[in-house]
Amino acid sequence: MSDRSIAGDAVAANAVPTRGARKPFGTEDWWAVGIGLLAIVVAYGLFASGSSIKWLAVAPAKWASIGQLAGDLGKHAGGFVALFIAFAAVFSIAIAALGLPVGQFLAGFLVVFIVSTLVFAAGAWAQASAYNLEPPLIALALGLIVSNLFTLPAWLAPALRVEFYIKVGIVLLGATLPLTLIVWAGPVAIGQATIVSLVTFFVIYGVARAFDIDKRFAAVLGVGGAVCGVSAAIAIAGAVRARREQASVAITLVVVWAIVMVFALPAVSRALGLPTGVAGAWIGTSEFADAAGIAAAQAYGDFARHAPGVVAGAPDASLQAFVLMKVVGRDIWIGIWAFVLAIVATTRWERDSADGADGVQAKPSAREIWTRFPKFVIGFVIASAIVTWIASHYTLADYRSVVTPAFVAPIVALRTWAFTFCFLSIGLTTRFATLAGTGAKPLAAFTAGVVVNVVIGYWLSVHLFAPYWSALGQ
Repeated sequence: MSDRSIAGDAVAANAVPTRGARKPFGTEDWWAVGIGLLAIVVAYGLFASGSSIKWLAVAPAKWASIGQLAGDLGKHAGGFVALFIAFAAVFSIAIAALGLPVGQFLAGFLVVFIVSTLVFAAGAWAQASAYNLEPPLIALALGLIVSNLFTLPAWLAPALRVEFYIKVGIVLLGATLPLTLIVWAGPVAIGQATIVSLVTFFVIYGVARAFDIDKRFAAVLGVGGAVCGVSAAIAIAGAVRARREQASVAITLVVVWAIVMVFALPAVSRALGLPTGVAGAWIGTSEFADAAGIAAAQAYGDFARHAPGVVAGAPDASLQAFVLMKVVGRDIWIGIWAFVLAIVATTRWERDSADGADGVQAKPSAREIWTRFPKFVIGFVIASAIVTWIASHYTLADYRSVVTPAFVAPIVALRTWAFTFCFLSIGLTTRFATLAGTGAKPLAAFTAGVVVNVVIGYWLSVHLFAPYWSALGQ
């Protein structure tokens, strides 16, 4: 695989089974929903019976010396082995159902799990917060260093399933975000997302067309920047029948800018002293990928947790605002754009030219919205509803003292594991050399959207809707 297309093709390969694979049973989205909800239901079943999954949802404890770290890892070695087996078992069922090679996945996932454990351990260092060494950023940076300095073995690739890991993590994230909060702030998130989605798309599309870039390619670039980068690029490429290499270039640009923003947005937010909820909303408006945005929001929340008084707001508000803005607000636009652009491509672009990918003109229908809709969002809402129902049986004090440590905290740990798998996979599937092959015009068009996205997102989050975002977690 060439350097130019390694990031795009790696992510695209993670989205759908390859040709010649066994016929898939279900979709990746639905399997992610099933795994996430299964974990929540099992966790609640044990909690309701007086037990907990804390013994399984292990993570390295804080340490100040190598000896202390080694002792903790040795003490909980059985828990780490059990956690690997649990993850490997449920993931393998999904991989097999999707028609993908289970053996190759397991071999690579063992490496991903071991490295993720080391990343967790590094993030648990007592001085890590002083250097902003949060697990998500460590995983991403480590993956980038390895993938750009060394050639990864081919057998590792099947386990680097970026989209799958992040979808599972987002469903688990719903268990920490009460439905009442979504109802309260959801309309604001959807309104802000609508503004950003429309403006960013038309800026990128307009600049691309001014550079004489093909309409289909311009549409893929536009939606990739306006909504949810990788998933949107893949969905829109199929809806408008863009060429595979065009989708690959769009994905590459999304990944590159997402990586830039994952470091830049928390740093700028920290310099400006933005409240956690406001910073999370800005990140959710300005990031181009769910995984990278979650890493940025989580890093800012961890900074607030380890440095109380430096920034206002609850530490969890950063991640909550990001999810409301990105997952609840922006991601639902994937289906809308796919539906609208499928109609435009079929009724206008394919009528004016005969350069369709296969010469067949598909008739768009309202079902396109459902086909392209990110199903993991449904799992996220269901998880949120389950936790909201559980919380309704407790007072706030009892919820924090009883439910949170025995039920919610272990789910948070499992969520963090899934996110770490994802961040590491992003780094290991991204090559900086890919940027050189995208071309100056697509890069310029997409970058124009980046600038507009960041500026509008800042104004909406920090000024217009600041009261809503600042109130999260209070």
